[in-house]
Amino acid sequence: MSGATPSAGSTPASATKAPASPSASPSVSASASASVSASASAKAPASAKATSSTGTGFAAWPTAAGEKAVATTIAVSGSYDGGLKRFYGSGALGSGSQDEDQGPLFELADGATLKNVVLGSPAADGVHCLGSCTLQNVWWEDVGEDAATFKGKSSSATYLVDGGGARKADDKVFQHNGAGTLTIRNFQVADFGKLYRSCGNCRTQYERHVVISNVKVTAPGKAIAGINSNYGDTATLSGVRIVGDNGERIDVCVRFQGNSTGAEPSEAGSGPDGVFCRYSTSDITYG
Repeated sequence: MSGATPSAGSTPASATKAPASPSASPSVSASASASVSASASAKAPASAKATSSTGTGFAAWPTAAGEKAVATTIAVSGSYDGGLKRFYGSGALGSGSQDEDQGPLFELADGATLKNVVLGSPAADGVHCLGSCTLQNVWWEDVGEDAATFKGKSSSATYLVDGGGARKADDKVFQHNGAGTLTIRNFQVADFGKLYRSCGNCRTQYERHVVISNVKVTAPGKAIAGINSNYGDTATLSGVRIVGDNGERIDVCVRFQGNSTGAEPSEAGSGPDGVFCRYSTSDITYG
């Protein structure tokens, strides 16, 4: 759902309002409900774990502590710790297609947390968040259609991706179809289309916001953030390091004219503008 033909976009005055402050971590209380055995929630040996990224450092890609085939979407409410086991699709979830209607490996209820999980190949449609959610130390070895899709319908919905990484994404890594604010921090991405995309042509459109901080981006890639300026979306970026892009070909923030008709959205501009794409050149480093 990326832009196609460049065109000038209108920006209503109401679109300039600042995003709601994202919550760092939705509360959870219930146990995970899943179609896998309870042993999947067991802690992995210390030698198999990757530590969460802090400061300007990034964790090494983890070595999976075992594998689990997923034939039916795992439903999660509360908190689910995968112990850094590798989960991969099988059966209907194992086609490896780019079909946007295919199911996810994990579906998170409002307020749920998924942590210490490696998604292998095929990854189907990754992770779906039905409301506010937290993805902590989650790794996508080979992104399927999307790594994660955020679907909450409330403007107060908050989604947090903290630590982890994704690579080999033909198109989008994080797809924001619902409302609310997504925060991506301490994350690394390589060989991708777009790190974040606010849905450009969903039937129901919302004002959406993304905050991207302390992220390592490794080329090749097309864009870090794609937003719809005509719906008042914003992207706030800081501490972004881009590696292997000497020609600076990766767009940092691209503005689109979104629509609800299903048509391919047109591009309305790119680069910092202080309104929709909120960052300065000092927030982006190369090398």
